[in-house]
Amino acid sequence: MNDTPKGATHTTPKGTRKRAQLLDAAEELLLASGHTGLSLRAVATAAGVRLGHLQYYFPTRADLVAAVLDRALTRSLDNLAPLLSPREPASPADPRQLIGLLLAEQDDPRLVRLFTELWALAAVDETVAVAVRTFYRAYQDQVAAFLRARHPALPAAACRARAAVFTMLIEGAALFRSGIADYPTEETDAELMATAMALLRNPADRNPADLP
Repeated sequence: MNDTPKGATHTTPKGTRKRAQLLDAAEELLLASGHTGLSLRAVATAAGVRLGHLQYYFPTRADLVAAVLDRALTRSLDNLAPLLSPREPASPADPRQLIGLLLAEQDDPRLVRLFTELWALAAVDETVAVAVRTFYRAYQDQVAAFLRARHPALPAAACRARAAVFTMLIEGAALFRSGIADYPTEETDAELMATAMALLRNPADRNPADLP
């Protein structure tokens, strides 16, 4: 019985475990050696498998990076699921909680380092950049859906634009809140929260008294 390589719609438990082990090895290699050390051969060596075995699941480096990103997005969405899931109109999800959870992810230095290396790799490898853009479009889709659920009258184009700017704000903040570019303060975090909240609110609902 085969373990079903990348691209198939079903996979065996054994194949799922092997994929997870290979993705773990890729993440550890990125953290230890940086993006310049990420090659299929290096990942195969780190995972203790033959190169052909790795390529059975991830034929190219871009496929491997896409899977790393997809797993990261899945983990994040699992954490956010209680806030992103449909709710009764009378009790919509609190944007402040959503922002708080996203910012809390930036307190994980390994996660920030992982994404920093992936951004750097995407800057020099267009095939990887495609995977990164796909990841962030899926991220924006979730934010846009959150906005539509809270503000059904808000035009779709406006939801999409706000979702894009929100994503830019939160992801860019990682460089400054992680210590890579600077360090956060209570004042900068308060301003960040206020700006992010403004993007998730319907213009008609904005009330300065609700912001920090």
